[in-house]
Order: sequence, then C-alpha cells, then structure tokens
Amino acid sequence: MTAQTTDLALEVRAFLQSEILPLEPIFLKHGFKAVLPQLQDVRQKVKAKGWWLPPLHPPHGMGLSLSAFARLSEELGRSPLGHYAFNTQAPDIGNMEVLLKHGTPAQKERFLEPLVQGEVRSSFGMTEPEYPGSNPVWMNTKAVLEGDEWVINGHKWYTTGFEGSSFCIVMCITDPDQPNPYARASQIIVPTDTPGFQQVRKISVMGEAGEDWMSHSEIRLENVRVPQENLLGARGKGFAIAQERLGPGRIHHAMRWIGIAQRSLELMCGYAARRELSPGKPLGSRQAIQHLIAESKAEIHAARLMVLDAAEKVEQQGAEGAKVEISLIKFFVAGVLQRVLDRAIQVHGGLGMSDDLPLSFFYRHERAARIYDGADEVHKSVVARALLKEYGVEVSL
Repeated sequence: MTAQTTDLALEVRAFLQSEILPLEPIFLKHGFKAVLPQLQDVRQKVKAKGWWLPPLHPPHGMGLSLSAFARLSEELGRSPLGHYAFNTQAPDIGNMEVLLKHGTPAQKERFLEPLVQGEVRSSFGMTEPEYPGSNPVWMNTKAVLEGDEWVINGHKWYTTGFEGSSFCIVMCITDPDQPNPYARASQIIVPTDTPGFQQVRKISVMGEAGEDWMSHSEIRLENVRVPQENLLGARGKGFAIAQERLGPGRIHHAMRWIGIAQRSLELMCGYAARRELSPGKPLGSRQAIQHLIAESKAEIHAARLMVLDAAEKVEQQGAEGAKVEISLIKFFVAGVLQRVLDRAIQVHGGLGMSDDLPLSFFYRHERAARIYDGADEVHKSVVARALLKEYGVEVSL
C-alpha cells in the first residue's frame, strides 16, 4: 500500500466523519429520500475534491488501481451512504464498467454519460424467483428478435435500486438452442419507462422495504420492446460479461464489508470503554468482552490482507487467474462481517438492536452478503475443487 493511497484513505475517512456520518441519524429514522438532497450537496463536494468515481479512468474518474480503490472502498463502507456519495454504489459502478468496455458509442452517449455524471441511476436484472441463483445460466426471461426490435418477456427480483432508476440492464435468453448453456444469454439495455416494464413490488428485507436506490424490486417484463441496438456487447455473451463485472465487484464488496466490520469494532470498543456495569467498572473490564474485541480485530486484519492480496492477483492475472482467491474472500469476509456485527450488537445489548446506531441496519441488509454474488457454499466448492484437482481428483458440478 503506497503512502499516497494511505493519505487519501485518511482524508476520505475525515470527510465521511464530517460530511456523511451526521446524515446517518436522519437516514436511519426517515429513510434514504430524506437525506438525498444533502447527499447531492455532498456529491458536489466530492467532485470538487477530485474524488469522483475513484475506480474509473480519466476523464470519468480518478483512475485508481483495483488495490488502491479496495483500500478506499473500506473507508466508504464505514457508512451506508459512503459509496453513494462517491458514485461508486452497486449496481451503478458495475454497469458503468460494463458500458465502458462493451457499450457502443451511441449507448455510451445515451446511457453511460448521464450515469457517470450522477444525473441518473441504473439497475441490473438477473436473479429470478423461479430459478436458483446458484445456477445463473438457468433462467426464463427471453428476448426474441422481431424485425429490428427485441421483444422481452420475463420475471426478475432483487433488482437493486430499480425504483427511481433510468434504465435496467436485463439478462435474458436470446439463443435457447445454443448447445453451450453459457452462450444462451445476452444483456439488453431497457429504459425503465418502456411500456410493459413493471415494478411488481419492493421486497421487504427483514421488515424494511427501503426506497429509491436503497431498495430491491420484483419486476416483470411483458412484451417489452426495445431497439435491436440496445443489445449490450455481443449476442450470447451475457454470462461472460456478467462474470467480468463480478470479479472486481467482489473485491469492492469485500472491502466494503471490512469497512462495516471495522466501524462495528470501533463502536464496540467505544461502548465497552464508557458503559459501566457498576461505578468504576466498565463493560470492557470483563474478559468475555475482551475476547469478542480481540477475535474481531484478528479476523478483520486477516480479511483485509486476504482481499488486498486477491486484488493484487486480479491486477496481475485477471479475474480468471484469481478465481480461487476471489472465492476465498467472498465467503471468508462475508463470514467475518456477520460475526463481527453479531458481537457488536451483543456488546451493545438493547442499544445494538435499536436504530439509534447503524448496527441493526447493517445486520438486516448485510446478512445477504453470504448469499448474493454466489452463496458461501458455491464459493467453498470452487476453492475445494481447485485444490482437489491438484491431487488428481476431478469433481463434476
């Protein structure tokens, strides 16, 4: 880690402390839309500091390496609002990266540029309620080419940020007879105001439906028609494009989780130091609490080093070359996040369960870390198969 990256991370942490953390109580009590006007002001300050879109290359962003942005992503992850303030929130940052690499000049002008400027948001429709997310090539949303238009019919859910988004990149089957199941799907850009494109509902996650970017929707496409030129990348390459975005995306997620875990640890330590069980006897004087703190510190440190190592390998060998390392951090860091959050809530007692602190919000929304982008069990199998192959054992799917 360079001194320049460390200095930037410290500056960003101070910025979050002064500009973003004060918005959290309003957000936790009244929701995302209640702080959106203030967040737009914060975004302008981020732009003025030259911090806009850290992982994208100029002229769009700062041009940080994956390793450098991984470190910054940890700092932004300390707040639920951090990544949004820098326009690096999912799924928008992934959609930007895909559009930059695979978009046509017309697609970049119409869809990418407003997204880069933060003028609009986007969504990504892949998961379907009728089919297992652990088998992403198995889906029922279909697009049929009629003349110069794609006609799309399908059903998606957990489409993050669909509410308020300008367009959705939809994964759909375009070549059902293709022998290779990984070559049957394509990605198509669908403006959300297209006739037949419906939001069925916002999905309540552990009792909270959320709003705007911070929500997940169930959507239907019924005879949705878009121009043929809305195909993103080559026909039949939808799965390959999705895999491209997931490799670096898992680095981003894992470091964001570490930021959440680190913030939770700091809240835990602060509370253990000031909460007294009796006069002059702080909670932190109890060995059981000390063990929770020590275990959390060790796991966060190990997780951080693992992710930075994986990021370095992705930079050197690409996502395919770092497949095992990416799977390792996906399940390991998600587990660390859940354990540290649980310990922090336990130490805070009733206060930890309340929405007076961000811990309960993180616990509700980040339990999914062990599910999305590949469930823990899938990634463990990837790692085990790779290791067993070195011993001459070929394990089929």
